[in-house]
Amino acid sequence: MDALSYKTQSATKATSAKEWIIVDADGHNLGRFASKVAMILRGKYKPSYTPHVDCGDNVIVINAEKINLTGNKLDDKTYIRHTGYPGGQRTLTAKVLQSKNPALLVEKAVKGMLPKNKLGAELFRNLNVVVGSEHKQTAQKPKTVNLNDLK
Repeated sequence: MDALSYKTQSATKATSAKEWIIVDADGHNLGRFASKVAMILRGKYKPSYTPHVDCGDNVIVINAEKINLTGNKLDDKTYIRHTGYPGGQRTLTAKVLQSKNPALLVEKAVKGMLPKNKLGAELFRNLNVVVGSEHKQTAQKPKTVNLNDLK
């Protein structure tokens, strides 16, 4: 037996095969939808998953305005930001954020489920959220994935 035959193969950025995937947000709940999209961005559905490498796919989310929020979250959920000045804390409810920019609602949910480091920032760049069903990435020939089929 050769000792080298038992080495674990780790994926690198050069060896990872990235694909373009379209996911439809119509009728999905925000949190469950965002967790599955984050797992696709991470590459956890691939057998070559490596925790410290960007080996996930590029994801295009369409129909972001049709995402569901269950219960009273539309009125009760708040998003907090700070201007940087004293007393500059600002809050928005999910209803206001969805009326202003529904894509931002999905982006914030997915970003919160990615790692909080340089890798997470790099993975977040692979996400494209679109309001409506038309997107600009037709040249990449993305394939459509049904999130209900993923475990």
